[in-house]
Amino acid sequence: MEYGLDPSFPIYAGGLGILAGDHMKSVGDLRIPLTGIGLFWDEGYTKQTISRAGQVEDGYPKTPRDALRRIDVRLEVTVRGKKVPLRAWKLERYITSTLYLLEPEHEDDRWITQRLYGGGDEDRLAQEIVLGVGGVRLLHALGEAVDVYHFNEGHAVFAGLELLRQHRYGGATLPERVAKLRPHVAFTTHTPVPAGNEVHELALMRKMDADLGFTDAELEVIGGDPFSMTVAGLRLARIANGVAELHGETARTMWKDVDGAAPIIAVTNGVHAPTWQDARIRAALVPDKAKATQDAELWNAHQAMKREMVAEIATRTGVHLKAEGFVIGFARRAASYKRADLILGDDAALAKLFDAGVQIVYSGKAHPRDTEGKKLVVKLVEAAKQHPGHVVFVESYDMRVGALLTRGVDVWLNNPRRPLEASGTSGMKAAMNGVPNVSILDGWWPEGCEHGVTGWKIGDADPADDAFDEADAKRVDLRDRQLLFDVLENEVLPAYADRAKWVAIMRASIAMSQWRFASDRMIEDYVAKVYSASAPAT
Repeated sequence: MEYGLDPSFPIYAGGLGILAGDHMKSVGDLRIPLTGIGLFWDEGYTKQTISRAGQVEDGYPKTPRDALRRIDVRLEVTVRGKKVPLRAWKLERYITSTLYLLEPEHEDDRWITQRLYGGGDEDRLAQEIVLGVGGVRLLHALGEAVDVYHFNEGHAVFAGLELLRQHRYGGATLPERVAKLRPHVAFTTHTPVPAGNEVHELALMRKMDADLGFTDAELEVIGGDPFSMTVAGLRLARIANGVAELHGETARTMWKDVDGAAPIIAVTNGVHAPTWQDARIRAALVPDKAKATQDAELWNAHQAMKREMVAEIATRTGVHLKAEGFVIGFARRAASYKRADLILGDDAALAKLFDAGVQIVYSGKAHPRDTEGKKLVVKLVEAAKQHPGHVVFVESYDMRVGALLTRGVDVWLNNPRRPLEASGTSGMKAAMNGVPNVSILDGWWPEGCEHGVTGWKIGDADPADDAFDEADAKRVDLRDRQLLFDVLENEVLPAYADRAKWVAIMRASIAMSQWRFASDRMIEDYVAKVYSASAPAT
């Protein structure tokens, strides 16, 4: 549904899109025969700013089209009983792999792709018809021979219904058709948050023509009633995957009662090193240099990036951070479970950190209709006003700001409520730049954390906490906040005071992340474990 490829081409909302963009970049680098299908969003995702009154405002600039080349192909889908001709664009910039983007041909149908994640349920269904049904028809029109269809998140699942409708792989009955389709489908689930797993009422699917002619009984067999895109993806695929080892375990527990579901393995996410790792980091660690020279150049490279970040923050906000001070970074989607405000909940402990020279840089944005997420952003803005010079919020969060912060801060903070962070990739980008993580053992961090060596954990993983409910949230927040302050005061800041020790941690962070959490490794895993015919199916 979204691809994060470049800040000048804003057809992405957040981490899911950046991941898809990094996926396509590594596909090109490794020359993997994979074709991407997406949508061209006329306005893309929100450009979120803060008003003079301190409130969140959403803006929607037009997406530039100068990187697109139209493909000579004819296809259409049906939405609300109307034939909707589509046009296909091929992306000519940012990647060397093949990515096609679809949109309605005629202006009066462009409501479908006007705005990424805009509109209501009917808009979403129409978008998913264009993506899934239109995507299959595009590949067929282009004459591409497809071995495996990768449904990346539930948004793409209508591609499976279209393949069944076409009897593409044969079979006399629906169960037989599903069985013959499954060897050709892989499915990735990205979220352990129940609200992130989309469902549609069958009556609405029929109204929008998303049912593709299937009866309610047949749709229920595939995706349940209401129709769950995740359940359908699991039932239509030969193999499915979560996006970190822990998320694989969580997903297997979440979906264990789905009859006929594909086995769920884990393919841990990765980030595209040429995009996210500063060239000065790579230059500092060239193997033929003496270790002392490497250490000095690594430290100097980080200090240069830190000064650049401080200067840019001053330009954007008017706040002049101290480059010689210690900077904590926190930038990601403003969702409640990520607990951006966790460190702000103890004034006395916070004041002690500020007295030690600690500064906190925030950035992020909320979904335009996420009221709680916007309240969180406002809270961060208020914290910046309350603690001038110690806390700053950088608005207009995008790939450019993300790169600036993951290179320039001293540590990267990640404190979601476990196990609600499926993977997280911002911390991988930080780690590749020698910025150690201070993180809850959630998402990818249990695989990367060697406490005090590659970064720090905030407490230990207690499986009993993984099933906590909202009534228990305050207790968990209070405990995790205390654990966070403990590790910052007693381990992180003392390590930073020892230059040699800190540089060793920076080096270990880079070495840990350089391959294990790179998208090249991720793609090799997808090829070996998911795409290949020999990948395990049980």
